[in-house]
Amino acid sequence: MTDLVLAILHHLLVFTLAGILAGEFVLMRKGLGGRELKILAHIDRMYGVLALAVIAVGLGRVFYGLKGWEYYAGNHAFWGKMLAFLIVALLSIRPTIRILAWSRAGKDGAYVVPDVEIAAARRFLVFQIVAFAFILIFAAMMARWTG
Repeated sequence: MTDLVLAILHHLLVFTLAGILAGEFVLMRKGLGGRELKILAHIDRMYGVLALAVIAVGLGRVFYGLKGWEYYAGNHAFWGKMLAFLIVALLSIRPTIRILAWSRAGKDGAYVVPDVEIAAARRFLVFQIVAFAFILIFAAMMARWTG
C-alpha cells in the first residue's frame, strides 16, 4: 500500500508542477505588472515548494517502494530522468531571480516589467518545458522496464 500511495502522490505532484510551469508561461507576457506580477511571484514560490515535494516523495519511492534502490541505481532511464529534473531546476533559477527582482520593484503597483526582460525569462521557461518533457519520457521508459 505504501508504494501505491507514494506513486499516486508523486504523479499528482509532478502533473501539478507541470501545470504551474504552464501557468508561469502564460502569465509571463508583455505588460506584466500589478496584480499579474503578484500572482506570478506566488506561482513561482509554489513551483519551488512543489519541486521540493516531488523530490521528497521521489526519494520515498526509491527507498520505500516495491522496486527498491537497486532497481533505480542500475536504471539508465532513471538517471536520465534525474538529469532532466536537474536541468529543469537549473533553468528555473534565472527566471526566479528575475521574478523576485520584479516583485520588489513592483511593490508600489505601478511597475511594469520591460518587454526585453520578459522575452529573456520566457526563453528560459521554454527550455524548462522542453526539459520537463524529457522527465516524462524517461518516466514512461522506466514504467516499461527499459533502461
